[in-house]
Amino acid sequence: MSDATDGSGGPRDWKEVLAVLERRRAAARAMGGLERVDRLMTQRGKLDARARLALLFDDGRFDELGTLVGGEHVPGDALVAGHGLVNGRRTLAAAEDFTVLGGSIGSGSMAKRNRVCELALQERIPLVFMLDGAGHRLTEAGSVGRAPSDLIGLAECSGEIPMVCLVLGASAGHGALTSPLSDFTVMTEAGSMFTGGPPLVKAAIGEDVTKEELGGPRVCAEIAGTAHNVAADDPAAIEMARRYLAFMPRHRSEPAPRREGEDTGPRRIEEMLDWVPLDDRKPYKMRKVIAGVVDADSFLEIQPKYGASLVTGLAFLGGQAVALVANDPSVRSGAVDSAAAIKGMDFISTADTFNLPLVFFADNPGVLAGSRAEREGILKWGGKMFKAQHRARVPKLHVTFRKAFGFGSTVMAQNPCDDQTLVVTFPAVTMGAMPAASGGRSAKLDADTQAQVERAQEAGPWGMAAAMAYDEVIDPRDIRDVLLSGLALASDRIRRGPAG
Repeated sequence: MSDATDGSGGPRDWKEVLAVLERRRAAARAMGGLERVDRLMTQRGKLDARARLALLFDDGRFDELGTLVGGEHVPGDALVAGHGLVNGRRTLAAAEDFTVLGGSIGSGSMAKRNRVCELALQERIPLVFMLDGAGHRLTEAGSVGRAPSDLIGLAECSGEIPMVCLVLGASAGHGALTSPLSDFTVMTEAGSMFTGGPPLVKAAIGEDVTKEELGGPRVCAEIAGTAHNVAADDPAAIEMARRYLAFMPRHRSEPAPRREGEDTGPRRIEEMLDWVPLDDRKPYKMRKVIAGVVDADSFLEIQPKYGASLVTGLAFLGGQAVALVANDPSVRSGAVDSAAAIKGMDFISTADTFNLPLVFFADNPGVLAGSRAEREGILKWGGKMFKAQHRARVPKLHVTFRKAFGFGSTVMAQNPCDDQTLVVTFPAVTMGAMPAASGGRSAKLDADTQAQVERAQEAGPWGMAAAMAYDEVIDPRDIRDVLLSGLALASDRIRRGPAG
């Protein structure tokens, strides 16, 4: 006898029909069973898929989609999906369920993944994917036929709505491709991702490698740059996703968010004279400067371990969500290498897509030179970073701190006539096409000409200010107030968003 009929072809009474519905729902909510769910926490220190979604959504509440996909034998087809509020705004999310067939992707979960993408794009709301699965289910290979792929859905969503990917366990193949199609990827210490896992690598090329060596957090976040940030565990990763989405509009046609708070007004920063040494050969911590300039406790650094000579992150400044790009003089004097340029290019493009004003803090000796830098493609990636910032149509605010030479100033939006809203400098700076000492030797200048070039370079910004290359030379202690003034200048454009 089927669940739907009484054996004679007629319907049962409502009580029996609803009992069947509740039984099927209960089977889906049980996921892979109590033993497997418990083992996930006790042995692996991870949350189950439903607990992860509950942490993401406000008050732990979400409306589920596709609960009965997979039937009673494959609950949810190893994917839990739904929508709820994140920071008070409607958001869609899906979490792979490792307790059901290792979180693998079957035809049902593929349809559910695609449906979530379709809805996110249609309703223009953010999308979060949580990965912890084995990729395509081998037993269903070749049986899907002509059906939509979630990768197509993700590609369609890219650049239209904010997308976050959390890698909370091992993620291989098809599932892992969610990460490069997203705007922000966070891995936990237990996470790993790769095109093919260790057994496949061993079979394909004979290499013995662990999942950590192949695609663990250090590989992805520090070497390859395929992940942006690393979090200690599931709750920390999910909280980072919530923080990230707080800086984002719901879709690309909406202005960047604002928030109210105690530290949204002007204030002079007396400590700036201690934080930034006059000697441009002395390093300092740019992160301390950024944290002191933006609204209190609002800075979220993006991709801190990759391309470390460049600091990128999101913050609120005067209550306005902004994106910051800053050289870090404590790492290779702030020189921009290929990894930093790749990071900067991607970050600037994302900020521009989602209407976040860009704030640049420049303090570098240029882009990195040398044979290794050239082999790593610094000319190409430096050029692409410049193209990204030049094409950005959001308000751009630039501050030169102590130095910005040659192409190093160009990629950091210092060049005049590059659509900046504000270009200012501190008074004690050295600048030019390249540092005078090394540049003079390279050009084989005579002693008198060399001395003249060095004197001009050491004379500070006065000549450039006299020619209106800078809008203003500022007291470093006034940097926050000057930036607030720049945002006020562009406030109507910020408020209108991309239509303006």
